[in-house]
Amino acid sequence: MVLALSATAVASISPRDALLIRSVAPVVRDVSSSPPLLANISKLPRTVEVNLTAGLTTLILQPGVNSEVFAYNGHVPGPTLDVREGDRVIVHFKNELPEPTTVHWHGIHLPFESDGSPFHPIKSGESHTYEFTVRPGTAGTYWYHPHPDRRTGFAIGKGLFGAIVVHAAHDPLPASISEKLLILSDNRFLKDGTIDFPDAVSQHGGIDEENGREGPVLFVNGRVMPSISIRSGEVQRWRIINASAGRIFRIALAGQTMTQIGTDGGLFEKPVEVQEVLLTTGERAELLVRGGARGTRTVLQNLPYDRYSPNTRPADWKVTRELLTLETSNAPPAAAVTIPPTLRTIEALDTTRATAVRTVVFGQGIINGKTMDMSRVDVSTHVGATEIWDIVNIVGMDHPFHLHGFQFQVIDRDGVREPYVAWKDMLNIPKHSTARIIVRYDDYPGKWMFHCHILDHEDHGMMGVLEVLK
Repeated sequence: MVLALSATAVASISPRDALLIRSVAPVVRDVSSSPPLLANISKLPRTVEVNLTAGLTTLILQPGVNSEVFAYNGHVPGPTLDVREGDRVIVHFKNELPEPTTVHWHGIHLPFESDGSPFHPIKSGESHTYEFTVRPGTAGTYWYHPHPDRRTGFAIGKGLFGAIVVHAAHDPLPASISEKLLILSDNRFLKDGTIDFPDAVSQHGGIDEENGREGPVLFVNGRVMPSISIRSGEVQRWRIINASAGRIFRIALAGQTMTQIGTDGGLFEKPVEVQEVLLTTGERAELLVRGGARGTRTVLQNLPYDRYSPNTRPADWKVTRELLTLETSNAPPAAAVTIPPTLRTIEALDTTRATAVRTVVFGQGIINGKTMDMSRVDVSTHVGATEIWDIVNIVGMDHPFHLHGFQFQVIDRDGVREPYVAWKDMLNIPKHSTARIIVRYDDYPGKWMFHCHILDHEDHGMMGVLEVLK
């Protein structure tokens, strides 16, 4: 969602977007009222059975303005799917949208038939049941969203996204640590509240296609500038999801450090003290945040980050934006908690046992010189194979890489060894840079997608097909 630009392009913000930014006054609400949970209707042990409907509704996304949206069960963000490792998950989905859709369970390792990729569209008015078992070792923060052919960016921009939280059988963190779910998104509106999707052949539409759609209104859990309350000395666990179409968030708590404990595929082996965290589109992070002195407040900021092509870089990209306020209450300080120095053990995949090495080249809107063709297989492999992918970005803007179906580990970036082992399904590939990943196809044959997760790029064909054979 690029800010509207004048005919001379990147020199200034359009009057429309300038008005939008001024008109959205901060509304302080406690983010503890995060999206509701999907109700489990099953009475069977270790089974989570839920009903999920995608449909049209009208909601107040900006203060005092109604917007027509696509919503899961009437909410934006949609209700959270809360499960445990080992659970059997049954989702009865109904499509009440005026167009085909799917539900993609982003980052979850599951059978091809339940992935919700463009290979399995659900027509308007039809229903489908997704079934899968949450495998051991999956504990972490994920999300779900549509993945219809050439229409993903529109559907997510209209409001279709929600969180998945997978709990471990034995979580290493103290049970006294409270959790907060933070779903970051942005959007762009016309004066009447209509979500703004310009005509594809317009100048503004062309900028969105090139740059990836951004909007000037930033949301946390569908709210503008909410607040979180914390006690002095209290430690909170924040599960953060970037559900934006194109915006990369570079987040920091002004004046204090955070402890990162996890990423896309769950916990790290050891906690890492950080000043800031970069979250590309679709990426997740788990952070520990501590309350400061009683009665003080600090702000979660979105710091400037230049992911853009020079010819479509928005004029305000260097501006620091505020996302939420962390308010330390006047209540007595919380009791101290001890964070384990080791959170879990992650087996590093052995690069010497790779059965293939592949090169994936990101151009502008193309992968390996081609656009998406669902009748073509771009990469063919077998269950049990372990592969190294060398991902090369040859253009002057960032491209976030996403692989369906399988988690991977990062080996190195621009030849620099990754400092720790972690499970990922998203990886930002900065402009003119390379990264090597290693992936093992341990089961689940089928046709899987790999693509740029700037949704405009994905929808215009920056995607390929990986076929895993038995």
